[in-house]
Amino acid sequence: MTVFGYHASHEQFTPSQLLAWATAAERAGFQAGMCSDHYAPWTNRQGESGFAWSWLGAALQATTLSFGTVTAPIDRYHPVIIAQACATLAEMYPGRSWVALGSGLAVNERFLDDRWPPKWERQLRIEEAADAMRRLWAGETVTHRGTFTAEEAVLYTTPAEPPLLVGAAVSPASGQWVGRWADALITILQPGDAMMETVAAFREGGGEGKPIFLQAQHSYAAQDEEALAAAHDQWSANILDSAALAEIPTPSGFEAAAAYISRQDVAGHIRASSRPEEHAAWLRSYTELGFDRVYIHNVGRNQAEFIDVYGREVLPALIPTPAKRAGSG
Repeated sequence: MTVFGYHASHEQFTPSQLLAWATAAERAGFQAGMCSDHYAPWTNRQGESGFAWSWLGAALQATTLSFGTVTAPIDRYHPVIIAQACATLAEMYPGRSWVALGSGLAVNERFLDDRWPPKWERQLRIEEAADAMRRLWAGETVTHRGTFTAEEAVLYTTPAEPPLLVGAAVSPASGQWVGRWADALITILQPGDAMMETVAAFREGGGEGKPIFLQAQHSYAAQDEEALAAAHDQWSANILDSAALAEIPTPSGFEAAAAYISRQDVAGHIRASSRPEEHAAWLRSYTELGFDRVYIHNVGRNQAEFIDVYGREVLPALIPTPAKRAGSG
């Protein structure tokens, strides 16, 4: 059965707002959660960017959901510190946390260093980081000299069960790369065949039989035009090519790059609708494509409305009640 989760966007809302919505999402029937991990928002219109690792502890305490995030141990985080953060969450909340590693974005990393490494170098660091993190979670002492340095690093608090180590990819080339080192894949909703081509490459690269997760960008509102307008206002910059997304260093740069993106352009990338039955059909299609977990990100600012409508009219059409799961209904 596909698990349907709520995505908390730190770029758009304060941490306190997101915590309230995460608890509301659990009450509404969402089965899991994830959040973004950004130093800066994509655009100034989004306007926020709380620290994900502080928030994750609060979200895990305030709900019974599992939570994870996509992070990049490039410049902003040393891999040993991310391993410690993940180990602490996994020790406190066994089986409820995961972390995904991706090759990073200049908007989150470049403020620390005037050199932004090319993608191949960032990917090499991620592979080295994944290996070091697994060894640290297993209780090993790690000395590493490569794209980063660790000298006799050891975690004194380790979890009984290590977190799931997921790989983030949005292209077939990255999907194949993730397949050789990750326990699972997370990708994003893309038009045409691009999304499933990334999944196929992950499986061909070593990910056959491993879980696949989807972060699905939707926009719900009472009217179709309102839903599309909200998506255009908040998320138009995010439909840029993934290579461009990784290289633009500031929110103002994203705004300039997205200046000529129209609502029709956005409609090709973000599923916007006022009809709950259409949202339910989209979610059902992700199940049919084989996704094990789907985290829905309502890109508009109307989070309370989105959670309420999904809880009343969308999720009940997809998530069996306990009686139905037992075969008695």
